[in-house]
Amino acid sequence: MISPSGSTMLIDAGNNDREQQMVDYLRQYGVDHLDVILGTHPDADHIGGLDVVIDHYEVGAIYMPKIQANTKTFESLLESIRDKGLKVKTAQAGLQLEWDDQVQVEMIAPVEYSEDSNNMSAVLKVTYGETSFLLTGDAERESEKAMLASGKDLSADVLLVGHHGSKSSTSLTFLQQVAPKFAVIQVGENSYGHPKQEILNRLSKNGTQVYRNDLQGTIEFASDGQHYEITTER
Repeated sequence: MISPSGSTMLIDAGNNDREQQMVDYLRQYGVDHLDVILGTHPDADHIGGLDVVIDHYEVGAIYMPKIQANTKTFESLLESIRDKGLKVKTAQAGLQLEWDDQVQVEMIAPVEYSEDSNNMSAVLKVTYGETSFLLTGDAERESEKAMLASGKDLSADVLLVGHHGSKSSTSLTFLQQVAPKFAVIQVGENSYGHPKQEILNRLSKNGTQVYRNDLQGTIEFASDGQHYEITTER
């Protein structure tokens, strides 16, 4: 994400095999430093490319939830963080990120500790003027329930659909509270059958316009605080 004043934030960085692609994308957008990095949770398909990104860029702050993974991918990330002399800040509900004076960035989850790394996903709400985004990582129903119970305003124009469109996420009550106009499903070829038809139907019934990486490639949202300009690769 690039803010109106040029502040930068990277949320996750895909699988290990996409490391170079991630660095290339950042260069394409003219990014020469990262003010904030957020690793939503330690699954390899979310943090796989972060070590290389940290190696390549000057980084202001890194946030991750308080849950670990006993994997080489996670170890490699911690090593890159240590080598840069960075300290991981805990991603948890209630944090307000100082990122850009014109943009409100609030951490909505994790609300409470869970043994399940998906339900420890950092969830971010980004508000700029009259436009808003809810970015949910792999948060599932357990976390959605906790977010609903927290009483936070979950409404957002753009929803990054939880867990790649798995039916473990995007419960009806949660979707009704968010009431998004647009939804983005970050998904490629996979053996899980994501996104699930049940979730696509639920989004359709909600009147939400759906964008998918597997069908449209890279999806870009630009906001002027009132309107969105949406461009897709295909």
